[in-house]
Amino acid sequence: MQWYEELFKNFAKNYEKETYTHGTVQEVDFIEREIEFKKSAKVLDIGCGTGRHAIELARRGYKVTGVDLSEAQLKRARENALSAGVNVDFMRADARELEFYDDFDLVMIICEGAFSLMETDEMNFRILENAARALKKPGKLIFTSLNALFPLHNCVDSFINSNSPGAKNEGSKFDLSTLRMYSTVNFVDDDGIRKTISTNERFYMPSELTWMLKSLGFSNIDVFGCVTGEFQRGRQVSQNEFELLVCANY
Repeated sequence: MQWYEELFKNFAKNYEKETYTHGTVQEVDFIEREIEFKKSAKVLDIGCGTGRHAIELARRGYKVTGVDLSEAQLKRARENALSAGVNVDFMRADARELEFYDDFDLVMIICEGAFSLMETDEMNFRILENAARALKKPGKLIFTSLNALFPLHNCVDSFINSNSPGAKNEGSKFDLSTLRMYSTVNFVDDDGIRKTISTNERFYMPSELTWMLKSLGFSNIDVFGCVTGEFQRGRQVSQNEFELLVCANY
């Protein structure tokens, strides 16, 4: 079992307490502007987690499909959708093995929903490849990625631990040759059980993301600095943002 499977095996309710999950409304405001408020747009949310973006978009009238690898996350997502009184098609699927073809006007992968978490570069690329395959032409991809400039100038453990009440990082080591961060994460699952896992995440340079998307046929590729709950065009990429925000046309 990979670390991300172990983490999200029973970490749904506590996941929703994490600070970075609280900017949903503003983030969806940004997403709506990017698709020009086209209510007929069909949306695919890859790595949807507990459904926060998918549900907010459905609340605003969009038809949304959410996929995730974690049954616990999906169970919570369905509960949240029921409470919100909206209909979202949540399904269990591996982002590396999606079988959608020309089905969606927008694909989004927000808050490292699968992308950046995979154990090889090829797997991460496959997720973008599947996102492209799922899109209609014209279509749009919006996703976030871990920013490789950040750990060159900042302590990742300090940043994460100051923004996460539940999962705590320690001993993070950034491999300059692979741009991968290796960390030990301590967290409490939804049953109150304390657990420790070793994580391995891929951080990306903006130029890498642009090259991958160009190779998949995307155009008008924009990469911005990204702050949770403050998505916006024009935020300059720098070493100060933990994430990158990417928008591309297909």
